Amino acid sequence: MKYLYGPVLSRRLGLSLGVNLVPRKVCTYNCIYCQLGRTTLRTLQRQQYLPIEEILREAEEVLQLHPQGLDFVSISGSGEPTLNSRIGELIRGLKDISPYPVAVITNGSLLFMDEVKEALLPADVVLPSLDAVNPAVFETINRPHPDLDIARITEGIRDFRRSFRGKLWLEVLFCRGINDNRDDILALKRAIDEIEPDLVHLNTVLRPGAEDYAYPVSEEKLRAIARQLGPKAVTLATKHEKRVISPLGPLKERVLKSLEVRPQTLEDLSHGLGIGEGELVQILEELSTEGKVTSRLFNQRIYYEALTNS
Repeated sequence: MKYLYGPVLSRRLGLSLGVNLVPRKVCTYNCIYCQLGRTTLRTLQRQQYLPIEEILREAEEVLQLHPQGLDFVSISGSGEPTLNSRIGELIRGLKDISPYPVAVITNGSLLFMDEVKEALLPADVVLPSLDAVNPAVFETINRPHPDLDIARITEGIRDFRRSFRGKLWLEVLFCRGINDNRDDILALKRAIDEIEPDLVHLNTVLRPGAEDYAYPVSEEKLRAIARQLGPKAVTLATKHEKRVISPLGPLKERVLKSLEVRPQTLEDLSHGLGIGEGELVQILEELSTEGKVTSRLFNQRIYYEALTNS
């Protein structure tokens, strides 16, 4: 698969087939915690970065091999998907060829644009992120394009919520000592109350990020923040349920595509792809020998990640 990956088990979306809309790593932000590393092209320029017709053809072929058992088709991938100017066409096309609901995982930074709001309206679930509303903290954690303004972004998410008929699940990712203090949480709560999302997913750094100083908050701290933010706030589980996943394509290719999306432990890969750990070890050794995969220690766990030149 060239533009799709998975299916993988997602903590938010269950068993999800992923769709990539931009090259790695084209984004409006350069977040310190990003599991894909630092942004290579930080831009606000919307254009057709990847061909929608080819993506839909590949999706149709893949979905024929997986006629049942998915929870979502999710648009996310290697950067900010709303930078693709034809994302609205893709959403409508996926809904024409697929029985599964379509989710869009976005940082929400372009929802102040009317054309982006309109493009996302056909989706079933939109998952924007909002890590901070204090401008200085926003600059520190998300390192946005210089033309972006957090007040405008927050207003864009709020306005989109008013017109969107699907589910809006907001995500907040906390980094210890950066956006987890009392004042920042109270400011976030005020913004969240205005947005009125269906759910607020609270997350923290679980994988190696762009910067070594992006530290996770404790699970206890995350639960305390959830209580402060109210009944819609839920902490994301760190463990996946075990489910049988039908194979799509050669195992080595599936492992590499999955690692191109995010660094993962052996356990993550096994749960997400439905492959036994013994078989995975052999595949990872082959990919490492071929110079396509490397590993590193983070938070006392070994993570595997695809090399960007693979």
